[in-house]
Amino acid sequence: MGVERAVTRWYALRQILQQEIDALQARLVSSPTETQSVQERAEAAQQLALAQARLLALGPCPKPMMG
Repeated sequence: MGVERAVTRWYALRQILQQEIDALQARLVSSPTETQSVQERAEAAQQLALAQARLLALGPCPKPMMG
């Protein structure tokens, strides 16, 4: 038997959100000497907060997988 559709969808969404969060964190950590204005950093921080909220709202896996 395969993994249920809801579980597969949850893992895919979680992976996409985690990749987005990682990219935004890397963007914020990058050296401020680059051409990155204060407004761009604030926008990235806001996007990061929204992505983290979406990940939190996604909640736990709908059906834990047995290992």
